[in-house]
Amino acid sequence: MVKKLRKLLRIVFGRTTLLVIFLLIQIGILMSCFRWLRQYMFYIYGSFTLLSAAVVIYILNKKENPSYKMAWMIPVLVVPVFGSLFYLFVELQIGVKVINRRLNEAIRDTRPYLKQNMDVLGQIEAQSHREATLARYIDEFGKYPAYTNTDVQYYPYGEDAFPEMLKQLKSARHFIFMEYFIVEEGLMWDSILEILKEKVKEGVEVRFMYDGMCSIALLPYSYPKRLESYGIKCKQFAPIKPALSSYQNNRDHRKITVIDGVTAFTGGINLADEYINQKVRFGRWKDTSIMVRGDAVDSYTMMFLQMWSISERVKDDYARYLKPADYQYPQELNREGFVIPYGDSPIDQEPVGANVYKDILNQATQYVHIMTPYLILDDEMVSALTYAAKRGVETVIIMPHIPDKIYAYLLARSYYQELIEDGVKIYEYTPGFVHAKIFTSDDEKAVVGTINLDFRSLYLHFECGTYMYRNAAVKAVEGDFQDTLKMCRLITLEDCRKYPLVKKAAGSMLRLFAPLM
Repeated sequence: MVKKLRKLLRIVFGRTTLLVIFLLIQIGILMSCFRWLRQYMFYIYGSFTLLSAAVVIYILNKKENPSYKMAWMIPVLVVPVFGSLFYLFVELQIGVKVINRRLNEAIRDTRPYLKQNMDVLGQIEAQSHREATLARYIDEFGKYPAYTNTDVQYYPYGEDAFPEMLKQLKSARHFIFMEYFIVEEGLMWDSILEILKEKVKEGVEVRFMYDGMCSIALLPYSYPKRLESYGIKCKQFAPIKPALSSYQNNRDHRKITVIDGVTAFTGGINLADEYINQKVRFGRWKDTSIMVRGDAVDSYTMMFLQMWSISERVKDDYARYLKPADYQYPQELNREGFVIPYGDSPIDQEPVGANVYKDILNQATQYVHIMTPYLILDDEMVSALTYAAKRGVETVIIMPHIPDKIYAYLLARSYYQELIEDGVKIYEYTPGFVHAKIFTSDDEKAVVGTINLDFRSLYLHFECGTYMYRNAAVKAVEGDFQDTLKMCRLITLEDCRKYPLVKKAAGSMLRLFAPLM
């Protein structure tokens, strides 16, 4: 009883409750202003009608995803006063412009360390002109080059990657960089933290950055100070504050660990116990990770330093964090094929993550196999998926059977029927929840990263991915897909027709707001 009472008190007097109260107060003030101005409503409404028309024209002419434009135009036209003001509030945020300027400066500063080796590009060109065009695109518009001389180890579950991650962290001699979306105290994070504390004592530089969403419920708001007391340099990215601010909609969804500039980990795995199946939340948790060793680690190192510089504009000595010139790769590494790590920013108007996925779908000749926890699609991605299927390419998506967010699952189900009718096969992972984000195609290419098939990942979050072409890890990714498929249930058109009408209606209505979710 006492335990339940304490839990209730933590909720009532916790940061989340206070955050909601402050937001409600601000909304209440806005509503009061509207009431006060009611006597002038005729003139005000006429002015806002003209304003909404101007806003709609601006949105139509803006370089942006069409579905995203439509999601804004509906509230602007239906409720012109609120819709127009809210759009202008979001569009005119100074914080977004500051972040974009700082990120661009960091990318410019790190660019000399991420120059494309033309011999590598020539090797890709010799094997496939189409792959060379994709490599050029990622290099020019994403600012990340293609590499050879890189080994990738694939881990089909978090509990497979975790022991290797601890081993590599213990081997650090110079520095450890870590950047994650979710951090929660428990076996996984506590084990890592103990190693980080020991490494600091040994003189290893440790930097840790996590997304500010954790400050709502998972970690104390002052948690960075605790880590700094251990000698760990720590930052929250865009910590949540009790104030209306749209830049807080752009979260740092990346998951990156870099050790000494020679080893990197990335994938879907965050630092919480459900990711290694030490805690059961939505059945068995299916997630994936890769360990990268070799030349391509340079991109992860610079990717981390770029994000680190956003909150405070300080120039690092970037060269000192690259792998040592005399570094000797272990003999067992398989360094065949090509690897292209890449980052994606929501504020540079270049959807690298979405374009890489669409390129795979458009170039496939045999199959495209996908795992994703969410399916919230724009018209372009729907067209790419269905066009691949219509061309005779086996297009298969594995989704969770036990969702973590019911609204996201209802929304995903609203796409099932149209995709299945056009030949896309959809399976659900019956043991639990799929959090993996992978694409594989034609036994030649694969992507493992943090990018979901939803608007938030493709257009609103800071993300990262690793594109592999004719690398040994491609076979491992596809093998895991086939193993996972054996634990899945095929969704049929009959299943779609029998789906409860209320849930269908809810999913259909949620699609109005899909680009904003």
